[in-house]
Amino acid sequence: METLIPTINRLQEVFLTVGAEIIQLPQIVVVGSQSSGKSSVLESLVGRDFLPRGSGIVTRRPLVLQLVNVAPLRERLKIENGNGVKQNVQNSYPGVRAEEWGTFLHCKNQIFTDFQEIRREIETETERSSGDNKGISPEPIYLKIFSPKVLNLTLVDLPGITKVPVGDQPEDIEAQVQEMILSFISNPNSLILAVSPANSDLATSDALKLAREVDPDGRRTLLVISKLDLMDAGTDALEVLLGRVIPVRLGIIGVVNRSQHDINTQKNLEDSMKDEQAFLQRHYPSLASRAGSRYLAKTLSRLLMHHIRDCLPELKTRVTVLSAQYQARLNGYGQPVEDHSATLLQIVTKFASDYCNTIEGTARHIQTSELCGGARICYIFHETFGRTLQSIDPLGGLTELDILTAIRNATGPRPALFVPEVSFELLVKRQIKRLEEPSLRCVELVHEELQRIIQHCSSFSTQELLRFPKLHDSIVEVVTGLLRKRLPITNEMVIQCLAEVHNLVAIELAYINTKHPDFTDAAQVSASVNSQQAEALDGGKRWKNEKVAEEKAPPAGFGSPSKGQAINLLDTAVPVSRKLSAREQRDCEVIQRLIKCYFLIVRKSIQDSVPKTVMHFLVNFVKEHLQSELVGQLYKQPLLQELLIESQDTAQQRTEVAQMLEALKKANNIISEIRETHLW
Repeated sequence: METLIPTINRLQEVFLTVGAEIIQLPQIVVVGSQSSGKSSVLESLVGRDFLPRGSGIVTRRPLVLQLVNVAPLRERLKIENGNGVKQNVQNSYPGVRAEEWGTFLHCKNQIFTDFQEIRREIETETERSSGDNKGISPEPIYLKIFSPKVLNLTLVDLPGITKVPVGDQPEDIEAQVQEMILSFISNPNSLILAVSPANSDLATSDALKLAREVDPDGRRTLLVISKLDLMDAGTDALEVLLGRVIPVRLGIIGVVNRSQHDINTQKNLEDSMKDEQAFLQRHYPSLASRAGSRYLAKTLSRLLMHHIRDCLPELKTRVTVLSAQYQARLNGYGQPVEDHSATLLQIVTKFASDYCNTIEGTARHIQTSELCGGARICYIFHETFGRTLQSIDPLGGLTELDILTAIRNATGPRPALFVPEVSFELLVKRQIKRLEEPSLRCVELVHEELQRIIQHCSSFSTQELLRFPKLHDSIVEVVTGLLRKRLPITNEMVIQCLAEVHNLVAIELAYINTKHPDFTDAAQVSASVNSQQAEALDGGKRWKNEKVAEEKAPPAGFGSPSKGQAINLLDTAVPVSRKLSAREQRDCEVIQRLIKCYFLIVRKSIQDSVPKTVMHFLVNFVKEHLQSELVGQLYKQPLLQELLIESQDTAQQRTEVAQMLEALKKANNIISEIRETHLW
């Protein structure tokens, strides 16, 4: 289990190389109020003075501190000379001639053997990012300390919780600090080291309050009571250390910090630890073995190792899942273009294939929210267009007066003995003309859907097309031009399709085929109407009487104007409603039946012919000529380089994804090095 903490440190370094922490690694986060003794606790764990000191807020950036236990210098020199023991090779660090040293992530290949220089570097790096007047920054500083006196640990020192802004700190400094602290301790894989001074009421501890917000059960919180030697005379922290005031699941450990006098006189940390142990033996003899800085270091190392052991299976699963996701993203970005001609042909062919497959309904990406492509065209043909035709009344817009007027106009000055055929043709052509508008609208709707398919194929196309913005725009422009009359070939296609649909109606208007097999013979219609009227008028007597009356008095609305009434040829005569005679009713009904019968024949023909015409002259034409048109317009040597220029975002994202994938592979290898037997 001793290898678990170094493993996490290696994982942290791997992910830092790509500038992102996509996996929440186990670590210990130190939280406490300003001047609560956090820095003294950390220095006691390291055994050296290396943190900035001063009044007010000193820690102004998160400090990620990795403690690495190494062999003493003498043993490492023996290993370099070939006399050492093999199991210590990993701690040899050849080339380093120091007992203890530190390195910063931002100072690559630079080794600090003087801990005063480490302190100055922390101050310099803090001022570079946070300013020199108490400002704070969420950007962490990464420091690794190698020493034979430390235990393997990973800790994060955060700015102390403050209430009042000083210097150039913003008014909401308290909220900023708390937000920064919560961003670290909200990590479920982190342990919380809450530091609270013994000379303050534990019930008002800000560190414990924040820890309870993210860890209400206390499963990952350890409480440190600092400054035990500064309590008022006659008081002690025994009840607090025993957990009788506020229980903490991982335990409560008391420590004695160095005083300001000890710091000013540069008292040795080893001497301070001896004095700390002596103080604990005098004042807390029953807890002396479970308190102090040395016990704290051992406890933290043990807790962190067990915590890492519990988190490791989930970490391994997370790394595996992310590796698969980033591999898929990298495959989507494709490789840099080497053969421009082959790449262009491949993309054009893929787009044309996707376009045709969308029409045929065999595309890989099928929408579930709305109809698209061929399904939409089918809906236009059989639902939109079909229902529109079915809704057209064969006799719509025709009144009985219109029919009688057409009959009289067709007879001229002579009264008609039979219903004139010319009146039927005149009226039926008028009704058939009404089928032209929905037919042309059907062509427009299919044309619009073919344009929508362009966007559909662009949205669901491969990343290869999206990598090249100019090529993408050019393909859309060519196909849109093919559909919007921008190319000579389009005039032949769309205009011809519209003309053919128009001609379908014109053809029907050109010749009224009264000998159509489905058309009812006019004589049969007339006989049927006469038979029905004869039964209703008792053998026709009533019809004859009305005929005599009709001869004596011309019907209103068709006779000459009254004597003395002015004639205005420019005015439309307003028909006067009246009851039709039996013959007029017969003539109207004959014409109505003939119009309805013939109209239904033509409507059935138009409903069948228009979709076929649109498919032949528009849809199938686009499918057959799309790829050749794209190749002809785009496959030109001067355009290849220009069209296949990758967007800067795509190139950058591919590089970032490749780096992240490499980091994940390294992380997976690091985790795989840990055997199951090492976890227990």
